[in-house]
This record gives sequence, C-alpha cells and structure tokens, in this order.
Amino acid sequence: MILVSAVALVDIDGRVLLARRPPGKPMAGLWEFPGGKVHNGETPEQALIRELHEELAIDTKESCLAPLTFASHAYDDFHLLMPVFACRRWWGTPTPCEGQELAWVRPARMGDYPMPAADIPLVAMIRDML
Repeated sequence: MILVSAVALVDIDGRVLLARRPPGKPMAGLWEFPGGKVHNGETPEQALIRELHEELAIDTKESCLAPLTFASHAYDDFHLLMPVFACRRWWGTPTPCEGQELAWVRPARMGDYPMPAADIPLVAMIRDML
C-alpha cells in the first residue's frame, strides 16, 4: 500500500492546476493532480505542504487544505490510497521544479488530459465539487 497525498489547486478564475509527469518517471507523459508520497511520521497534509514546496515552489498552510475526496486504486504491483484536498490559497507562483509541465485547466476540460488510472475517477468528482 502506498499513501500519496494530492491537491486540486484552484486559482482565482476557477481553473485547476495539472502537472505532467516528466520523462523517466513511472507513467511519464500523464497528467495528475500535484502531490506526492506521504513519508513516515507525516500526515497527508504535512506531506502535501512539503511536496508543493519541493515540486512547485509554493507554500500553503494546513488550514488552507480542505479535504475533498480520495482515490483507492489497485495497480499491478501496488495499491494506491490517495486523499485529495482542495486549496485556493497559497503563496508564490507555481513553478515546475522537477521537469514537469504545468497546465491551468477549467474543471470541465480536465477529462481531456490523459491521466493515471487512479486519477481518472477524481476528475468528475472534483469538477462537480468545484
């Protein structure tokens, strides 16, 4: 079981930030909600705050993360459990720090982006909740 925390960053225009997995990483080329693995001793919120700083050079606080939904998906060699949060407040400008491509996407258009299997069911839920 792998625990990963993810976020739907929502800008002032109601768009959601998607990140494209860079070449050389598993599932390269697919789009996903930003986030990453929860390390031992971290809460999903702490992991997300750390990952957003490391991957996108932005900062946020736990009070800015609203629980939204979760994904539970069995891949061939592991099971992924992924709590997903919504965040509308952060400091800094999202900047790709790990070779990923970024796109601000209207919720109705998120389904146009190829995603890992675990993320696909989240698209309709997030679209309807935003």
